[in-house]
Amino acid sequence: MSKLFIAGAMALMAGNVLAACPTVTGPEAGGQYPHLFEKAEFEKTQGCTLSFSENPAISELNSRIGGNPALLPLSQRLPHEPLVIAPYQSIGQYGGVLDGISKATESGTSDLLSVRHVNLVRFSDDLATVVPNVAKSWEWNADFTVLKVQLREGHKWSDGAPFTAADVVFWYNNILMNSNVIEKPKARFLSAGKAANVKALDSTTVQFSMNESAPGFLDNFAQDYAQPFLPKHLLAQFHPEFNKDADQLAASLGFDNGYALVNFYYGQSDWKDIPTPLLKDKAASDRLVKAGFTAIMPTLESHLVVEETLEGRHLVANPYFFQVDTAGNQLPYINEINEVFIGDEDIQTAKLISGEVDYKAQAVNLPQAPVLLENKAQGQYEIALRPTISQTTFAFNLTDKDVEKRAVFNDVNFRRAMSVAMNRDQINEIAYFGLGTPTQYTGFDGDTTPFITDKLKSSWVQFDPKLAEELLDKAGVVDKNNDGLRDLPSGKKFELNIQYATQGTPSEVVEIVAKSWSDVGVKTTIKEVTSDEYRNSQTANDLSVLSWVMGRPLANIAGNTEILVPPYGSFFDLRTGMLWSQYLETNGAEGVAPPATVAEMKKLTDRFVTLKAGTEASNKLGLQIAEKVIDDLFILGTVKAVSPVYRNKALTNFEVPKTSSYEFYRMYPYLPSQWYLSNEGMAKQ
Repeated sequence: MSKLFIAGAMALMAGNVLAACPTVTGPEAGGQYPHLFEKAEFEKTQGCTLSFSENPAISELNSRIGGNPALLPLSQRLPHEPLVIAPYQSIGQYGGVLDGISKATESGTSDLLSVRHVNLVRFSDDLATVVPNVAKSWEWNADFTVLKVQLREGHKWSDGAPFTAADVVFWYNNILMNSNVIEKPKARFLSAGKAANVKALDSTTVQFSMNESAPGFLDNFAQDYAQPFLPKHLLAQFHPEFNKDADQLAASLGFDNGYALVNFYYGQSDWKDIPTPLLKDKAASDRLVKAGFTAIMPTLESHLVVEETLEGRHLVANPYFFQVDTAGNQLPYINEINEVFIGDEDIQTAKLISGEVDYKAQAVNLPQAPVLLENKAQGQYEIALRPTISQTTFAFNLTDKDVEKRAVFNDVNFRRAMSVAMNRDQINEIAYFGLGTPTQYTGFDGDTTPFITDKLKSSWVQFDPKLAEELLDKAGVVDKNNDGLRDLPSGKKFELNIQYATQGTPSEVVEIVAKSWSDVGVKTTIKEVTSDEYRNSQTANDLSVLSWVMGRPLANIAGNTEILVPPYGSFFDLRTGMLWSQYLETNGAEGVAPPATVAEMKKLTDRFVTLKAGTEASNKLGLQIAEKVIDDLFILGTVKAVSPVYRNKALTNFEVPKTSSYEFYRMYPYLPSQWYLSNEGMAKQ
């Protein structure tokens, strides 16, 4: 037999071996990271060549994306190095509509935002390991001052335009740092309070040069709703820094100037859930499509919005999505997402019971669990009770518009009194069915942060009405007119009203707290409002009592300490000290000067973000920060408990999350792009 024949036979055999790849699935699957392969890594480890397939409905779905051009062939839509996903259980099937519920536009929407979300990186489902996503890889220098991020060659936006390092640079330098678009950049995107130096080294490599060591900077993007990239090919056309005729072009499309049109698409915010152009002004959106632009801003996410009203929004699969499964099928499997806005908790519960929803965790409060558990067989769904990271907290407005109330709230004796006046055991039994633990707010998640001690978690959580009364006396809040109720030091009537939203605070908790405070002589009433009403009033400094879920894991705070300095969170958190924040932002020109403890905390947190989380130095400083949180007691903890996670049985490849939490961006660590609906799920639609 000739050597040529043997060589040819061997080549043929090798070709046969490389013709198809195994459909790898399950918990042990993955290359360097669980459930993830880079394409070259997968082919090398499996000894195969991966071939690709597309959703048979993708052309029809693309036709519904306003202004999107006709589809390129699949080989041109995928990156040269797509991210290969090994599904949790099985290779999926295309089709179907994922049904979900949110409260309203910009309210309770993170559940479904997290399903379609992408970022440079993400946390794996161990909630400890940062893994690739949009970014293929990254590299820090030795002192964590220079970060190089490698993107995927050939990656494309949802309209087919190339996605490159220039889109990251554009986001940072020309949008985030441009006051015509963003009034003030978020601190977590700065370095030592100033802009980092961000530049493209080539089309797939972006470099962040920091002003000081910032080891947690990239980790921010593993859990952040903000996406550090924007479609320069679209927005630069209207951006006066890039197009001298931008204002003229914008005027021809009915806008005041170029920046107005940039903001029409972008919305002046990294928060993705602002109304899209389809809701802002449908007529203007239609004009843009007619002129050859897309109806909404192109995205890298798995699904994009094609319809939006005040009643809900509808999304379809991104035909240029960058992930495939181990059989080479382009993800996502699910064709469409239908998001309905329902603010009423009872109506939401009824829809969950009837099985009309496929996934829901946000704003499903534990008091709803019994009725959901009772009806799960009938509704063909499952309920898992998962630990939370954050807990319902309360605070007092430290810069209240009523100056006398403000003075009382700033007395630590008052805050301690109101903490020990709360009957947390009763809260646990009634609101959380005895499944929680009374816990003080320490900033860091007390259950997963190594330096948080039991002593810190138990500080000022005992139910002690007698001590509360003694501390209130010390704060000068006494009964001046012998009517059984405490008054302000001047003798004026002292009443508190807790305005709350069930998205952040269960009604049962508010009722118990209000009674506890009233029992020690501080008359307290309650009023339920929508989450939008609550957040707007809080930001306007109109509330005396604040209540929302608070608390973050170490990984979150290591690169973003906003919850530890005024106003102690973003628009979506509990916020107090708004006038302190204003004073600091304006260098004393406006607002109210904060006490010395605020400057001391800022000094500690500025140092904390320069240290690698988990090191001895970081843990030591973290403990100091947590002790200061307890000493200040600006925010009062209640009970750490569990929260329901709802899944329709038809939803497959679903991994029950380790925590029911916003802090790791809900389902983002659990690969929802590989969810699919079983035949039963298709049938119900």
